[in-house]
Amino acid sequence: MRWLQLLAASLLPFTAIAAKKSSGDRYNDFHAKALSTGAPVRLDDASYTQLTKAPRDYSVTVLLTALEQRFGCELCRAFQPEWDLLGKSWTKGDKKGESRLLFGTLDFVDGKNTFQSMMLQTAPVLLYFHPTIGPNAKGDAQPVRFDFTSGSQSAEQIHAWISRQVPADVPKPSISRPINWVKIGSVTILTLGFITLLAFAWPYIIPILQNRNLWAALSLIAVLLFTSGYMFNHIRKTPYVQGNGKGGISYFAGGFSNQFGLESQIIAAIYGVLAFATISLALKVPRIADAKAQQFAVFVWSGVLLCMYSFLLSVFRTKNGGYQFWLPPF
Repeated sequence: MRWLQLLAASLLPFTAIAAKKSSGDRYNDFHAKALSTGAPVRLDDASYTQLTKAPRDYSVTVLLTALEQRFGCELCRAFQPEWDLLGKSWTKGDKKGESRLLFGTLDFVDGKNTFQSMMLQTAPVLLYFHPTIGPNAKGDAQPVRFDFTSGSQSAEQIHAWISRQVPADVPKPSISRPINWVKIGSVTILTLGFITLLAFAWPYIIPILQNRNLWAALSLIAVLLFTSGYMFNHIRKTPYVQGNGKGGISYFAGGFSNQFGLESQIIAAIYGVLAFATISLALKVPRIADAKAQQFAVFVWSGVLLCMYSFLLSVFRTKNGGYQFWLPPF
């Protein structure tokens, strides 16, 4: 009899390990796995069925994905770090399991039968299973599905979606993102480098910033850009050009409420030539010392003014047939 007692005593540690491995409570078993791995529980067909089968007094959120390169699911690989972060943050913030919510990941390689039974043709797919028994049970046993129709989602967005599914009185641990030291270091180095460069280049930058001709040119460009209808094109999304119905191209749209993109550029160029000719006549020509050269410049710039203004009036007549004024040569 004594050897039987010794045999029973030697088997006690193995019995304790077996009891620890499976407590008979599915939630506690899977929650213990999540705590040990620090990430959503990796599932296969059997464990997925075991985790989601009814009756169930807990909630389950399962990500069905396809991570291997051969499947070409870029969205799956892009979302997986966010999903792992969400599961880790939730599990870490709810170590006692008060939320009664489990996170799991079922890859296509491990769950082909599950994918086939659900007739899934795309991935990733996120499923939320409500409890079937208990105070928070739902009458509909079908899971709530989140489709990634708008692309990859952040952990915060999925956290908000899950928070809308769970009861209001259930704890909802927040997302805890790790500190990105690489990003902080890169931004710090770039900032210090920019400040150093600016300190050395400042004596050369100051004269450029104080140059009146530079600011005059920038101001003139801005004035021509906005007076020619740039904002109108941007707001109305006007076409650049349009066919005239005869195999050619219409550069100018009829009517004052219509405009083409190229039309505004042509008008800006006309305004620019007129402005440059006027500035030259007012500032440059009087400074010419030679009388004949000065006289020649007056005729040239006056001719440019006449031609450009005549062309501008012809464009005006094109847009409004009732406009009766014109100038030669157009």
